[in-house]
Amino acid sequence: MLEALTMVPVGLVAGVLSGFLGIGGGLVFSPLLLLLGLGPHQALATSTLAIVPTTAAGTLTHLRSGRLAPASAVAMASGAVVFGVLFSRLGGRLVGWQLLLLQALLYALLAVTIRARPDADEAAGDGAPAPASVAGLLLVGSIAGLASGMLGVGGGLVMVPLLVAWLQQPIHQAVRLSTVAVLAAACGASAQFLAVGRGLPGPALVLGISAACGARWAARRLQGMPPRRIAQGLRLMTVVLAVDSGRRALQLWLQG
Repeated sequence: MLEALTMVPVGLVAGVLSGFLGIGGGLVFSPLLLLLGLGPHQALATSTLAIVPTTAAGTLTHLRSGRLAPASAVAMASGAVVFGVLFSRLGGRLVGWQLLLLQALLYALLAVTIRARPDADEAAGDGAPAPASVAGLLLVGSIAGLASGMLGVGGGLVMVPLLVAWLQQPIHQAVRLSTVAVLAAACGASAQFLAVGRGLPGPALVLGISAACGARWAARRLQGMPPRRIAQGLRLMTVVLAVDSGRRALQLWLQG
């Protein structure tokens, strides 16, 4: 009961971050599940299950807003789901501290690469987003699938910077596309995790439903968020999580 009461507010916070930053929420889910006593593999799998309802709520809100390009979303999602399935079992071959160390290194790298492109956002306004190549979208989606399947995170922290820097997408549109791709990747990886008995559906459902409420609220307000604030939020998340994952990896390594 106490654990459920803890998960609901944490889920709401994760959902708000998902709606504003294009992440799946796993960056918040995983540390909480580790604190509640789950092992790294089980925590990462449960986190992925919770990402599905979280990003589904954000995706539906973006589609209803009319600001999400369906063709681009399909291209991103295709790469994400294929690689999410392919890499969902690879993480199981690594010991816990290795998984956490890979997370820490990924977060640290992203912390120094995240940039906003406010000029592109202002130019795009509320109209059609700048076009992106199908090949580029497939590549970015594939990277998201790898991150989701192998590390148990949605990949949003990877996709948003890549969409902005590589494909010249406005940061608001990058958040929307990221949300869709994270949903697809999480669905593919979750199916694999459930098939091999990894992940706890009960805690995932509590986290996911509460996060879905927060994601829907934030997604409706995304367009009013300044691009620089989005970039700053992503950078802060990566720094905090790099430190936390690195600390946990060191602890597990010393214990082993």
